[in-house]
Amino acid sequence: MQFVQGLPQGVFVGQTRVHHEKMLASAQPELAGFNLALHVGDEAKRVQQHRMALLQEFAEFGVDKVTWMTQTHSTICHTINEDIPFQALEGDGLVTRRKAHALMMMTADCLPVVLGNADGTEVANLHAGWRGLAGGIVENTIAAMQTQPTWAWLGAAISQPCFEIGAEVKTAFCSKYPELDSAFQAGKKTGKFYADLYAIARFILKQQGVELVLGGDQCSYSQAEEYFSYRREAKTGRMATFVFMA
Repeated sequence: MQFVQGLPQGVFVGQTRVHHEKMLASAQPELAGFNLALHVGDEAKRVQQHRMALLQEFAEFGVDKVTWMTQTHSTICHTINEDIPFQALEGDGLVTRRKAHALMMMTADCLPVVLGNADGTEVANLHAGWRGLAGGIVENTIAAMQTQPTWAWLGAAISQPCFEIGAEVKTAFCSKYPELDSAFQAGKKTGKFYADLYAIARFILKQQGVELVLGGDQCSYSQAEEYFSYRREAKTGRMATFVFMA
């Protein structure tokens, strides 16, 4: 397991890849790899075994609680400390101040954003597709935190050259933040643009007072050996981005 460097002591952040030493074979070639999603048509037992393999790795760092979500491209954020929800949470942001609690977020082109404060006592994990970013998932998650996040890490997402969108997407951002015009390049077709999710997220994070932004240098679409991509193949697995405090 690879962890992000340069974070406060005791904070562990990372993202799974297509390949994992404990991944199981699949009868569906398009789902081959270390898929962690239950909603993509994979065999539930296979997914659960993958999740258990991940939990076993986390357990070496003392992790005793893992929270997954039913992600909906929303701006809903949940804070989970000592309470344990019995129903699957719907939303796209998680915040905790509890040590040994792994917050999980699944993606396959959308942008995972992990946040934390300077002293490593509060972290957040959020799923930011263009709808979530435009709607305010970053702002809502930061508002849900009790302390000001000072750093962020951006996991693998689809890069600008591969992310063609319509004019309505550009409008959704630029009507709110005119400065984001520079994050869109004109496409080859009329009314189409190429959007830079990384640049958009960095701008919003800076607006929210987050000065240190790490990551944001991968492409889930073009790096097929490393990452799943929904745009590359509609039926595919999902990676998980995780954060926990040991």
